[in-house]
Amino acid sequence: MNPYEKLLLQNKAWSEEKLQIDKDFFNRLAHQQKPKFLWIGCSDSRVPANEITGTDPGEVFVHRNIANMVVHTDLNLLSVLQYAVEVLKVEHIIVCGHYGCGGVEAALGHQSFGLINKWLRNIKEVYKNYESEIDAIPDHKARVNRLVELNVLEQCQDLLKTSIIQKAWKDRKSPEIHGWVYGLDNGLVKELTTILPDFDNIHPVFRYSDDQF
Repeated sequence: MNPYEKLLLQNKAWSEEKLQIDKDFFNRLAHQQKPKFLWIGCSDSRVPANEITGTDPGEVFVHRNIANMVVHTDLNLLSVLQYAVEVLKVEHIIVCGHYGCGGVEAALGHQSFGLINKWLRNIKEVYKNYESEIDAIPDHKARVNRLVELNVLEQCQDLLKTSIIQKAWKDRKSPEIHGWVYGLDNGLVKELTTILPDFDNIHPVFRYSDDQF
């Protein structure tokens, strides 16, 4: 049996197990999607949102990319964000990085990776802003992990700069923004920040005027 066929068999077993526990599970899932959470995480296969939060399908709306970035020119991310905020009306957005992130480590180096260089440049900008702090850390692994944390914090700030978040804050005083880091070695989440819907949390130069909404 090849790995592809194994996935299909595991899917069948999973479906049957769910139905044994709750015969209406998939019927409910097919007719509604009302998640309270938007998850912006890393594409790393070891960091599945539902698994590490113990949530069922339908509870978390998920977007993943390399190093959990919020890039202002990424139409994929922005489309997910707008749908989650304006249609699903999520109450919380979680930006979740993970320690030992390969994308973050690559951004600290000088190797060329082709197309991905353009993506890693955004992480390099975070490093540049905190260069003295990061370079003062003697251990390479600790430097990577600190940049992982700082990157999460910066992506949370980049969410605040979007008109999507600001409009939602004005209209319904939601969602809250959370910055997390997941530990691959222990399976635990470290909470770095929670940003409440308050325009004082946004630097004035990034605030849109009310009449722009």
